Amino acid sequence: MSESAAVVIPARMASTRFPNKPLALIKGKTMIERVWRIAKAVPYANEVIIATDDEELRKFAENFGANVLMTSPDCLTGTDRVAETSRLLGQKHHIFFSFQGDAVLTPPWVIEAVLQAMLADPSLQMATPAVHLTGKALTDFVASKRGGSSSGTTVTFDRKGRALYFSKALIPYHREENHPDRMIYRHIGLYAYRAATLQQLSLLPEGPFEKSEKLEQLRALENGIPIQVVPVDYRGRTHGSVDRPEDISFVESVIEREGELL
Repeated sequence: MSESAAVVIPARMASTRFPNKPLALIKGKTMIERVWRIAKAVPYANEVIIATDDEELRKFAENFGANVLMTSPDCLTGTDRVAETSRLLGQKHHIFFSFQGDAVLTPPWVIEAVLQAMLADPSLQMATPAVHLTGKALTDFVASKRGGSSSGTTVTFDRKGRALYFSKALIPYHREENHPDRMIYRHIGLYAYRAATLQQLSLLPEGPFEKSEKLEQLRALENGIPIQVVPVDYRGRTHGSVDRPEDISFVESVIEREGELL
């Protein structure tokens, strides 16, 4: 029997840094609709679900055609909300992809690559995308990290693509600064889970490395849950998401320069 995959968009209106963020307009279209349209364009996604605890957002999303599931306001993280969605749906899907509601610049083929990896290998418990940085992207990223920026996460992985560690620091360290084979992978914070793994993760406590780095995916590694890293190519598109209101102008400038994804 072939496996079924769902893309779940956890969305909350009560963000402290950006209240009502899902309904913020980006070039005339709300953030939540933009992300939903990206998810709907993904091959291998049998269903796209917006998971929220807000009645206003539910009504708004259903008006543009989205399938919405109401979840508990007690969910602390997006992963918790996706895990609850999985429980509410029972055995309907084998794989759940958590697609953050502010990731408006994510090309659909990035999600496609991760789902494809999960469907091709039933032994994978989790998978996540990463981009090999080269040229100006690498130079800019290194300079940003040297300047003390906590933005952007790097990942290292073994020969089979299994994650070794994720960090806000620049890893791996390079003794030869300008070595031609320098390998820096920027992690893209999106995840696909097998349903059982998702439930297991939602019950595990925060570990010391997760507390230190403030990276939720380290909870999986600290508990022996392997994460498959899927290298992806943005094909010239710019990576970015909306964390604060001031990020909207950056995203709009990218869309103005590169055109709409869809």
